[in-house]
Amino acid sequence: MVLGVFCAAAGASVAWRWSLLLAYGLPGLVVLWQLHRLLDRLWWRPRRLERELRAQGIRGTSYRFLAGDLTRKARLNKEAWSRPLPLRCHDIAPHVAPFLSDSVREHGKVSLSWFGPIPKVTIADPDLAKHVLSNKFGHLEKPKFPALWKLLANGLSNHEGDKWVKHRRLLNPAFNLEKIKCMLPEFSACCEELISRWMESIGSNGSCELDVWPEIQSLTGDVISRTAFGSSYLEGRKIFQLQSEQAGRIMTNIRMILIPGYLPLPTTNNRRMYQINDEIESILRGMETTSVLLTWTMIVLSMHPEWQDRARQEVLGLFGKNKPEYEGLNRLKTVTMILYEVLRLYPPSIHFSRKTYKEVQIGDTKYPAGVMIELAVLFMHHDPDIWGTDVHEFKLERFAEGISKASKNPGAFLPFGWGPRICIGQNFALLEAKMAICMILQRFEFMLASSYTHAPHTVVTLHPMHGAQIKLGLI
Repeated sequence: MVLGVFCAAAGASVAWRWSLLLAYGLPGLVVLWQLHRLLDRLWWRPRRLERELRAQGIRGTSYRFLAGDLTRKARLNKEAWSRPLPLRCHDIAPHVAPFLSDSVREHGKVSLSWFGPIPKVTIADPDLAKHVLSNKFGHLEKPKFPALWKLLANGLSNHEGDKWVKHRRLLNPAFNLEKIKCMLPEFSACCEELISRWMESIGSNGSCELDVWPEIQSLTGDVISRTAFGSSYLEGRKIFQLQSEQAGRIMTNIRMILIPGYLPLPTTNNRRMYQINDEIESILRGMETTSVLLTWTMIVLSMHPEWQDRARQEVLGLFGKNKPEYEGLNRLKTVTMILYEVLRLYPPSIHFSRKTYKEVQIGDTKYPAGVMIELAVLFMHHDPDIWGTDVHEFKLERFAEGISKASKNPGAFLPFGWGPRICIGQNFALLEAKMAICMILQRFEFMLASSYTHAPHTVVTLHPMHGAQIKLGLI
């Protein structure tokens, strides 16, 4: 019905518009102008951009008024997420992102879909992805959903232009390698508290079962609290709980939030999101990346005990039961390859998004302003053309000669992004992860509990949907 009203308005004659102006004066003109803007945003512009993209050979779905592909995407997610994966199955893309998986399979490594009225081109080609991430001509920016995105994060990752340059310059010293090395005592102190808490949970049979997902979130929250705020996690806990709740509320209500004029409505959910936004100003993504990496590392090593044993042998050979130190952490080979392979199979962020605000050429295609570009990291990490027919196997030997020689395309490994906007906290995250996994391996052997369900899914980052139930035993 709404579309019919819009179409009727679009076909109205100039004489009718003058009649409206004469009859209703300025208020009528304002109403007509607002109607024209809304019609342009929700119908004319999407159709024009679709024609321009299809004329250059980009295939994909057709625009559906207002919702685009959001309804279908939600339905496919619900269906896929209702069925867990078999244990030791690392072919997770169709389960985690079924709509994207279908799009890449049906339309190729450059495909068109719709995020509401915004055309979204998904790129699963590493060379094109590096071109986007390098942003040589400055014609690409992070997508902005005014009001909405500010409720989720307003930190460095969302800044653009001079503001980004200024904030990046301010933060660079904090993530300097020498500064990170000085943080090792805080890393090990937090890990010791985690280990002590787990050891207290060990029963008379020498084992215990627990969900390590919230435990590791507590660990990484403690680390970031101590290193950034000089406080313990107990003092910073509320911030991280609020961030997690905010992300869940936004992702759950994304379809409603995209409706023009919905966010200002005083619904219970909207009021809560604004309340949370008043309490936190930005999300500390270093914490989230590390907790996701560590959790999936424990899950994967539980699935592959032979590699858990080899990693433990390496750790005990280098450190014994002593605290790991920086030089020794840098000499870890097996543990480093394990972390890389886990990042490949289970990247914390399954995609990165940009938006064109000027016409830009990427490869052979010219993208007009107003197009969202989605870089499908998960699909590049799981592409058999790049990694070989064993792409879905946990095969850490592929990183034996480093990242650049792990695949047919050295730019296909993008867990932290690439180019000038590569994750500023990657060294922090990797060093913290090495410290934590070493100290866990020094004290425990672990396996999946019978209650574990293998169901990775995304809530901003890649989470275990039903937790990470692990059975711990002392060594």
